[in-house]
Amino acid sequence: MTRTRCDSYYAASIVEESDYPRLEGEHRVDVAIVGGGFTGVATAVELAERGYRVAVVEARKIGWGASGRNGGQVTGSLSGQDAMAKQMPRTLGDAAGEFVWNLRWRGHRIIRERVEKYAIPCDLKHGHLQAAYKPGHLMALRKDFEESQRHAIGEHVHWLDAGAVRRVVGTELYHGAIRNDYNMHLHPLNLCLGEARAAVSMGAEIFEHSPVARIEHGERPAVIGEHGRVTADSVILAGNAYHRLERRTLGGRLFPAALGIVTTAPLSAELAAEIDPDDLAVYDTRFVLDYYRLTADRRLLFGGGANYSGRDSHDIGAELRPRLEHTFPQLAGIDIDFQWQGMAGIVINRIPQLGKLSDNVYYAQGYSGHGIATSHIVGEIIANAVAGSLEEFDAFANVKHLRIPFNDRLGNSLLAAGMWYYQLLERLR
Repeated sequence: MTRTRCDSYYAASIVEESDYPRLEGEHRVDVAIVGGGFTGVATAVELAERGYRVAVVEARKIGWGASGRNGGQVTGSLSGQDAMAKQMPRTLGDAAGEFVWNLRWRGHRIIRERVEKYAIPCDLKHGHLQAAYKPGHLMALRKDFEESQRHAIGEHVHWLDAGAVRRVVGTELYHGAIRNDYNMHLHPLNLCLGEARAAVSMGAEIFEHSPVARIEHGERPAVIGEHGRVTADSVILAGNAYHRLERRTLGGRLFPAALGIVTTAPLSAELAAEIDPDDLAVYDTRFVLDYYRLTADRRLLFGGGANYSGRDSHDIGAELRPRLEHTFPQLAGIDIDFQWQGMAGIVINRIPQLGKLSDNVYYAQGYSGHGIATSHIVGEIIANAVAGSLEEFDAFANVKHLRIPFNDRLGNSLLAAGMWYYQLLERLR
């Protein structure tokens, strides 16, 4: 039986729920996409805008996985950017540094333009704070701020000392911050659903409740489900941490981490203005960080920590309440109306994984907690690759990734040990 959506704030505040048919019978398209999260849907929009016939095949509902469960922050903190800067000159040469820098902001443009073009109601707002949790974090944060001032993004980015931080967020925790008014926050599930509607308006087909059993490779590859198949010129595997396809190639490369989020009861206008007067999204500078923002109806949406075992946590509210109340003592005892978690796809070196399983079967996965902006960038890059422009795709495909042998459980154990090591280093920063 297909599961319904998780009991999240996002699911409870959907503007227009999806209702697409199950895959049945034979279908023929230009591009078949497996996975109805941000990667699959964003790529479908890109391709449909260019006139391709596209089909998206989703095992459950559009936006069912992490795309519809995340913190809703669209920031320039690109996962694996330092590792990219070291590896990508091999493909891009001297242009690699500027390419990686521009990647940090490229997803913002795509999302902002798409929301406007297709009138997608997703509570899109600007304004973000990256806050120094310890005095030892200020040096690295200041370095990133100074780098921003050497680029056009600098006009949107401001340095705040500890006193200035306390004027824009109602907590005593932070020692300084970067305020970035180009960064955004939004309702991710409504964005994903809105983009799906946009793709369909341009002729794309979407199939829900249609798990894919296998991908058939060949001159005309096919996506095979229990009740039907889609034959295409190209196939894109975009399931991230939620699929088990093509394990011979993809096994041991990506590991699920459970990220938990809670949402409080609605706050009074006075209390909301006390804790977040400028309606900013916030995250801190720890390796395992907290992140939060106000929703459109003045709830505090708060996430933090990560469970790297690959298994669900038992009580997200009990785990996150102490962190929430430590950040905002004025919210002690507040009701938590929603709690949920989603599985992020973690890559050892944090660089998103793009590649080919065969000449005309592509895959994209592994955004390591930065999926909203990155998935939209990836959608554009893969659409370009399908159209024959491979330079950016190859820059990712040529990256060397560590593969953990044996099984994914061992990989998650090693990942958890690695994160314990980084948390130990945290105490020394």
